[in-house]
Amino acid sequence: MVNDPLIRVRDLVQHIGGQAILRGLDLDLFPGETLVLLGKSGGGKSVFLRHLIGLMRPISGSIVFEGQEITGLKERELEPMRRKIGMLFQDGALFDSMNVFHNVAFPLRERGESDPDVVREKVARSLAMVNMTGHDHKMPVNLSGGMRKRVALARAIISPPDVILYDEPTAGLDPIVSDSINRLIRRLQRELNATSLVVTHDMTSCNHIADRVALLHEGKIYFLGTPHELRASHDPVIRDFVHGRSGETVY
Repeated sequence: MVNDPLIRVRDLVQHIGGQAILRGLDLDLFPGETLVLLGKSGGGKSVFLRHLIGLMRPISGSIVFEGQEITGLKERELEPMRRKIGMLFQDGALFDSMNVFHNVAFPLRERGESDPDVVREKVARSLAMVNMTGHDHKMPVNLSGGMRKRVALARAIISPPDVILYDEPTAGLDPIVSDSINRLIRRLQRELNATSLVVTHDMTSCNHIADRVALLHEGKIYFLGTPHELRASHDPVIRDFVHGRSGETVY
């Protein structure tokens, strides 16, 4: 791991509806690693991801991507940075009116690629990487939850990104499909040499894919370390999360 982070976040603050969601979050993401961001549902993990691609702007704080501060950039100025980042949204965010082929091809066409041979070749390669070859003409409504995630991931990597952001990639999936998604995340990290940030509350996924783990608690990074260090911690907040306990007294 090199000393310079690919993404450096400092003192990030965000309020939504009068509620403090991020309260001075600090985090570094280093080239080539898979960092898992854990936290309770509704705790701000997805909000944090949206800041990294400029879909939300913080009240205060800094986000530096490849040495450039991005929090003050305009939409047009964000585009070169966004081309380097692939995003897998929690629900896949597929276009229901488009088949698999056109969903995956969408980013290429948005960026001006008009050569049909180039589009076909890149779509075929992306679908092959996520084990979805042969499903080009299916509509999203005819796909299982796991297949929808794979198609959305094929779209995210159609132009091989430097960074892949995953928002709850195994949410709503059964354990077997979740395991296949976890293996896919690891394989894509190796094959694309991509840096990955995976937002989840799934400890099984964390144990399978994480190089490092960060725990978001009350709007700040409460823990940062290896999966082994997380599991070995005796801190009550960490142990309650790892073992799925609410921490509340039962009468």
